[in-house]
Amino acid sequence: MRDFLPEDVRRREHVIRIVKRVYERYGYEPLETPAAENLETLLGKYGDEGNQLIFKILKRGEHEASGQADLALRYDLTVPLARVIAHHQSKLPRLFKRYQIQPVWRADRPARGRFREFYQCDVDFLGSTSPVVEAELCAAVSDVLQELGFTDFKIRINHRELLTSLLNAVGVAEPLHGSALVAVDKLDKIGHDGVRDELLTRGVANDAATKLMEVTARKPEEGAVGIVFDEAGQRAWENIVAILNLAGGSAVGQHLQWDLTLARGLSYYTGAIMEINVPDLAGSLGGGGRYDNLVGMFLDQSIPACGFSLGLERILVVMGERGMFPSSLATAPADVMVAVFDSKDMPNAMRVAAGLRGAGLRVLVYPDADKIGKQIKYADSRAIPFVAILGSDEIANGTLTVKHLAAKTQQTYQQGSAGAEIFKELTQRG
Repeated sequence: MRDFLPEDVRRREHVIRIVKRVYERYGYEPLETPAAENLETLLGKYGDEGNQLIFKILKRGEHEASGQADLALRYDLTVPLARVIAHHQSKLPRLFKRYQIQPVWRADRPARGRFREFYQCDVDFLGSTSPVVEAELCAAVSDVLQELGFTDFKIRINHRELLTSLLNAVGVAEPLHGSALVAVDKLDKIGHDGVRDELLTRGVANDAATKLMEVTARKPEEGAVGIVFDEAGQRAWENIVAILNLAGGSAVGQHLQWDLTLARGLSYYTGAIMEINVPDLAGSLGGGGRYDNLVGMFLDQSIPACGFSLGLERILVVMGERGMFPSSLATAPADVMVAVFDSKDMPNAMRVAAGLRGAGLRVLVYPDADKIGKQIKYADSRAIPFVAILGSDEIANGTLTVKHLAAKTQQTYQQGSAGAEIFKELTQRG
């Protein structure tokens, strides 16, 4: 859990602006949910390992000494969405498209790009089982990444039923399927040897673990050649083909790739699953999938749903390390600083500042009547491009002396037109 200084916040807001703009372009609507949920709402939705990472909130007041918890901080944005759909179904359209950008909390071990408090940028489509949903989600996420400047990302796609069919084919006992997928999901973190050892630890037979690792060691283009999928697996493959074909008509096509090794450990996935990877990051920039049964846990009917979650923190880490933030991203707290020679002139400074703000400028009033050189030095140290000097002559004549620090020029304007002139020069010179 971290503090964010001004430069950090500006970078975060830059990314969030692009995410919102793209998602709204696809017709998704904003949604927000509380930071805390009932503990029972979250438990059992993320698998055993997920349950251990939930930040629980102790009961309050006289019950605090019991050590019991009844609330918990959000673990993700998907389960709260399912609860919202169940509680507000009558107020929402049958086909509901939402995006949500809020923090979540996990009692995880911090690492590069992994934190205990972090923002997720979720986008979900509820009400349809059509493969158009997955194709559009992948296209929207791809547009976000491309507008941020990413070119080398891959969106890997697989299917839970295909994985189930594979586990059956190599001989993994059905009660161990969920546990085996949790292990396979760690391939990019601990490698094939690590996953094989974990499979054995989780009770998977040696022969089954060996066969499974042989399949997952193949290159994506080799796929599952030689493995006979059952009927459910064949339907899953047809679903993957349909998604790939639909996505092929958009810019996401070149980034979308089927990968049989993709597992994703969350237990609520029921169909297609997706994950974004870039070469220089262990782990993913985001992921998601279809979860047709999750809303039904809160409602007496099943509602098909599919979603994608971008990890804001990891995106920021990679963009920072690659120098991807635009140079035009504002770093100064203001466009103009107003300086005065005498404290008695502060009322005039406040009036002038208000006029400049009215012209669309960000304005800082230097609060003390220090030497002008000291005031200008402060503005320069904060990268404020313009200093508006208000002395006795300027006050008497209704003018404003404006210094452009980087250009080392000085101009005098009428106070009524100064804002527009500075704005024009700011736009022209940068």
